[in-house]
Amino acid sequence: MAEASLKKAVYEQLARIGKAVASPPRLELLDLLCQGPRTVEGLAREAGLSVANTSQHLQILHAARLVEARKEGLFVTYRLADQQVCEFYRTLRTLAESRLAEIEAIVRMFNSGRESLEPVEKQALLERVRRAEVIVLDVRPPEEYRAAHIPGAVSIPLKELKAHLSMLPRGREIVAYCRGPYCVLAVEAVKLLCAKGFRAVRMDYGVPEWRAEGWPVTGGEDPR
Repeated sequence: MAEASLKKAVYEQLARIGKAVASPPRLELLDLLCQGPRTVEGLAREAGLSVANTSQHLQILHAARLVEARKEGLFVTYRLADQQVCEFYRTLRTLAESRLAEIEAIVRMFNSGRESLEPVEKQALLERVRRAEVIVLDVRPPEEYRAAHIPGAVSIPLKELKAHLSMLPRGREIVAYCRGPYCVLAVEAVKLLCAKGFRAVRMDYGVPEWRAEGWPVTGGEDPR
């Protein structure tokens, strides 16, 4: 094979990845799968898509070998093909944050008027957790918590939080986290907790960011 033909063939294969992720819904699906395996129905619900549309997007990701599928009874469960896929997604996001000023502007607009909800710096949280000075609250859906969570975190999904406030002590600060910097579950949780008289802050690092720092996570199923 000539050098030109070799390069063309390789670039064509690389482009398969680019084409597969050149879609906002598919990027969101990858972000969700970084949290752990999910059924098509579960992904559709979390992403606000129809099941048929979600299935089509997943098939494209599957064709690019980014995700794997397994039929379990009546349902099909998808997972990342490898942890490198999650690392690729995080690298893409970091690159976009560094090159696209629009992302910072969008985040600034969202946070306007929410100064009390500024995220806790990750190292500060780690030290507080090690000293058992805070309650770490995971407000993601339970299946994501079971797949992987920050050690010691208490699982109360956001939609159940109001009904389970009695489970949380009022004398300690609560740090809520969800799926990462662009997930609003923790933001909503902190708003509710503060309104009910709790001392609460949010952390904008989720399990993928925590794992990327080399810190341990706990869970019964590897998100790969």
